[in-house]
Amino acid sequence: MTTNINEVANALVEARATSSTACVAEFSTHLTTTNDAYQVQDLVAQTLGWHAAGEAAHWKSGGGTRSGLLTHAALPPLGIWASPATAGNWPLRQRGVEAEIALRLGCDVTPAMALAAHHHTAQAWVQSLTVAIEVIHTHWDQGFQSPLLLKLADLQAHAALVLAGWQPWRDIDWAKQQLVITVNGDTKEQRQGSHPLQHPTWGLAEFARHVTRHGHTMPAGTVVTTGSWNGAYLATVGD
Repeated sequence: MTTNINEVANALVEARATSSTACVAEFSTHLTTTNDAYQVQDLVAQTLGWHAAGEAAHWKSGGGTRSGLLTHAALPPLGIWASPATAGNWPLRQRGVEAEIALRLGCDVTPAMALAAHHHTAQAWVQSLTVAIEVIHTHWDQGFQSPLLLKLADLQAHAALVLAGWQPWRDIDWAKQQLVITVNGDTKEQRQGSHPLQHPTWGLAEFARHVTRHGHTMPAGTVVTTGSWNGAYLATVGD
């Protein structure tokens, strides 16, 4: 692991410990590949003991288009909340709110299964689904305008995840699904079929290859969010 990767990881650990931000200008050229960013993710998680009991139970995964880059991040367990949830004193500098569909796997996924999978076969792994809210912010001083690799190193701007009640998986016409976001009783956004990958399981095979890339099996019960249907609604304190 290079000095640059360690320096970025140390900066993010310090920012989390002090509820402050790290300076993008100091680290803007430290990471050159997505693998560099994933190494930072792993180092921060190890330093803070997020997954000491084993593999991460909750993940985020997604991308802007099917032809674009899909990215992934293992989520800290303390930021996983059941709905309804209140952020309270949770440290947030930005308060982006993303509407998502989360999936829960019903079987173990081995590295061999992940390598052989495609969209249709991966869908068979899904046991249940739920509506989710991901709250996003960053520990970089340029906020959501920070460079892509630095944001990816910072768990792709993850802050917390709110999960509603689980229901059995069913494949429906996702293009017809209505999204409504209300804030303090007022409707702020309405969309239809706005999932960026058109289907919430479309990136599941690539996600599984990421999780199992070091030879570990992804266990049954793993939860993954699948990308924002609304971009990000910027909330304010008290919403």
